[in-house]
Amino acid sequence: MTDREIKLIMGALLHDIGKVVFRAGDGRQHSISGYEFLKDELHLSDTELLDCVRYHHGNMLKMARIQNDALAYIVYIADNIAAAIDRRLNDTDEKGYDVKAPLESIFNILNDNHGKAHYSAAPLLDDAEINMPTEEHKEFDKSFYNELINQIKDTLRDLGNWKIEYVNSLLSTMEAYLSYIPSSTALHELADISLYDHLKMTAAYASCIEQYLAAEEITDYKETLYKNASAFYEKKVFRLFSMDLSGIQSFIYTIHSEGALRMLRSRSFYLEIVMEHMIDEILEAASLSRANVIYSGGGHCYMLLPNTNKIKEIIKEKQESFNRFFLEQFDVSLYIACASVACNANELKNIPKGSYRELFKSLSNQLSEQKLARYTKEQLFELNHRSLQDDHRECRVCKTSAKMKDDRCAFCDAMDDFSQEILYKHFFTVSLKEREGAIALPGDKYLISQDEKALKKSMEEDPYFVRTYGKNKFYTGRSVATKLWVGDYTQKGKTTEDYAKEAEGIDRIAVLRADVDNLGRTFVSGFPEEYTTLSRTAMFSRQLSLFFKHHINHILRNPKFFLNSKKQERNATIVYSGGDDLFIVGSWDDVIELAVDVRNELSEYSLGTLTISAGIGIYQPRYPLSVAAEEVAEYEENAKNYPNKNAITVFEETYSWEEFIDKVVCEKLCELEAFLSTSEERGMAFLYRLLELIRTMDDRINLARFAYVLARLEPDDYKDEKQKTAYSQFSKQMYNWVQNEKDRTELVTAIYLYVHLHREGVSE
Repeated sequence: MTDREIKLIMGALLHDIGKVVFRAGDGRQHSISGYEFLKDELHLSDTELLDCVRYHHGNMLKMARIQNDALAYIVYIADNIAAAIDRRLNDTDEKGYDVKAPLESIFNILNDNHGKAHYSAAPLLDDAEINMPTEEHKEFDKSFYNELINQIKDTLRDLGNWKIEYVNSLLSTMEAYLSYIPSSTALHELADISLYDHLKMTAAYASCIEQYLAAEEITDYKETLYKNASAFYEKKVFRLFSMDLSGIQSFIYTIHSEGALRMLRSRSFYLEIVMEHMIDEILEAASLSRANVIYSGGGHCYMLLPNTNKIKEIIKEKQESFNRFFLEQFDVSLYIACASVACNANELKNIPKGSYRELFKSLSNQLSEQKLARYTKEQLFELNHRSLQDDHRECRVCKTSAKMKDDRCAFCDAMDDFSQEILYKHFFTVSLKEREGAIALPGDKYLISQDEKALKKSMEEDPYFVRTYGKNKFYTGRSVATKLWVGDYTQKGKTTEDYAKEAEGIDRIAVLRADVDNLGRTFVSGFPEEYTTLSRTAMFSRQLSLFFKHHINHILRNPKFFLNSKKQERNATIVYSGGDDLFIVGSWDDVIELAVDVRNELSEYSLGTLTISAGIGIYQPRYPLSVAAEEVAEYEENAKNYPNKNAITVFEETYSWEEFIDKVVCEKLCELEAFLSTSEERGMAFLYRLLELIRTMDDRINLARFAYVLARLEPDDYKDEKQKTAYSQFSKQMYNWVQNEKDRTELVTAIYLYVHLHREGVSE
């Protein structure tokens, strides 16, 4: 990346910093406020970079004495494209601006919602409470903006210098402090795009435009971008790019050994790193920054690239390189599909209507076609004629055939060491050099885990250092590619046996799989036509990733829903959480409880616009997790097939979340708990007998037998009237419930829950 390209990205990322200064009390135009702030407070002296901030509005640019190829012209039109895509009229006729206005929720207009919720004034910190949208009136006053500008000032000073190695650190700083700051405070516009997202997208457009102009040998920016801007909006300047990793499920869950929980977690984290690494390999080859990443999660990504021949060649070369690596390392287990489509600024604004959706439809079709014909004839011939080497044996972990080290293949051996580091190291570094404990990455590179001390030494002394990824914290520094939000909650060192022993009642674990309902449709058509733009796709994608990669840790650390006893933290481990997908293992009761917490928190977070369906299986602690994963996938599918989805399958019965929470737990389980807590000596035997009768409740004889069993539960001598009333109410409820098929099914599940909660140790 050239110095000029670096200046452009930084100028675009900082072009609206004056909005924060202005809202803190500076009365000048925000372009002047930002220019003076960078020059006087941060002591920036590069004129071309400063001009990007000073002249990003047409009225200022008109009088500017700058060269016709000045970068300010690119930031000007990139800002106009981003602003036009961001801003849409609301349903009011109010005029003017309100500098105290909060950021509105992107979920206000998602999936036919008509909300009025907004966010609190807060930075996006590593361990903060979830900033839930609310209709409670909130204002961002001057004192908040003053504090914010001081925090930004301190952080930007710490960046050290303005070179390529620090571009992504600047982007992370903007994300930390500006994620909940509105870009626009105009009263007649929706304020649901954050200032961070606006700056990020402006930088993405600017980089693409600069490379397109260079490829077309256009040097008069003033003529092309300023005087003839309308014509430029119709040019196919951009290339919307998508990449999809296939085989994730089978790769993660193909584990058949002790320590499976740890290995599952490490393999899922490895794939997250691989995806981010492949993104960065493309970005570095294309001389672009992380600003050009629209979305990354769940083995899928979208990026905005320049529409040049160079980019098309990079895409082709990188895809071939990545898939060659996967074939060599993992045979046909993993495959990367790539798709791209050329587009102009108007199409990204959804002009004409429907054009934006067609872009994503084209990408989806291309990816599907590639997945149906993955390999060339030459690759297929090679795969079909591979012979088993004499020194190859079957790996006891993943069951593949290769050279072994202590009955494990080289990859599984490295992953075993790596799995110890994932939870306790904060940096994951890409290196050009293979070394002990390193894991292979595409592009002849290797992954190692490091603490902060080792990382600093690598940055200063290691000639093979490429880049590093920080985990779950905002780090700034040389070649910090990005901060990875990772759902990595666990109980340190605990195994499935530990989770079983620590469960309430019976010694069992549970496995949870869940994902968001209708997410693909929501991405394509979740917003009304007039609001369907790239900015909202990016904003929505980021909010979704924040929930499943970041906030999920907070949810498990702060339990809210309980079946019985209340615990401080969940006895569980997140194996995988990304995109819209969850895989969690833990004590059986904790897993059921946390599933309800995730559902409730997602509903509040998304203002009810997103629902999630889940499957839960309960197992002995030594039950193979690979087999459990397949079984629970079927339970999850049952929940997805429930009318309107939004359901949970547990004990092989499927309920809507409301039915499970309100009817199974709060009504029937609570009724069992309330009565049987005073009759424990009869409780279990009584419940087993009831279960036997309920399962055959298909005629009047069994109903009579059921009534007889209930009558036998009646105490011989009532101690008080309260006990008599309790029995009368309980027996009446039970008798009524078994006569209704729906209530009867719910009662069986409630009995299972009660028995599991009160059956100590191992039982049938």
